[in-house]
Amino acid sequence: MQKLLSSVRRAVDHYHMISENDRIAVGVSGGKDSLALLMALANLRRFYPVPFEVAAITLEMGYDGMDFSPVQDLCDGLGVEYIRIPTQIKQIIFDVRQEANPCSLCAKMRRGALHEAALAAGCYKVALGHHFDDAVETYLLSLFYEGRISCFKPVTWLDRRDITLIRPLLYTSEQDIRNFARRQALPVVHNPCPADGNTKRQEVKELLQSLEQSMPGVRERIFGAMQRYPLPGWEPDRTFRKR
Repeated sequence: MQKLLSSVRRAVDHYHMISENDRIAVGVSGGKDSLALLMALANLRRFYPVPFEVAAITLEMGYDGMDFSPVQDLCDGLGVEYIRIPTQIKQIIFDVRQEANPCSLCAKMRRGALHEAALAAGCYKVALGHHFDDAVETYLLSLFYEGRISCFKPVTWLDRRDITLIRPLLYTSEQDIRNFARRQALPVVHNPCPADGNTKRQEVKELLQSLEQSMPGVRERIFGAMQRYPLPGWEPDRTFRKR
């Protein structure tokens, strides 16, 4: 927990993610990343210099067999409000539209539903579970498949919705999250999506794993280059909290 909180607080401070009296919605899919993020922010609020609130929001996609009651128990133990929103996203994408490449539309529909639910809950900030490896993979996906240097921002303000997206796991590796989830026995909910693991992102993930064997530390160097370039919104304020 201490290691996770340290990396999360560093990201929060470097990119000014949390302000006084924020009410932050954590998008909880049931995966290890979002559950680790929920635990981190719920614990961080206990000692962070400014007060803030945390709520958890789950979009129920419509898949059979996804039991979120253990996530409810976790939220009760953390003292966090848990909001579950039933949707028909699965039916629309796979049954009605029968999308051959469903990921883009699914992501768009989930974003819209999550933002709407956050606003309804009085949350003007939404915390997403994108971590260190996600950032490096997204950068390479843009470079390889779109021919441009780009990545999501650590903090993104959506002016149409007046919502700010934050990514507090930005300095946390997927391996650290996996270890944390195992040690804390997080109630991970299996995602039965048929497209899971069959994506370009998975190909890039496997490429990075291969490169890491011959060039140890390649992920860290790519991430550092993203900050030093810097990509828009990526230059960290390393003096924050030291003033």
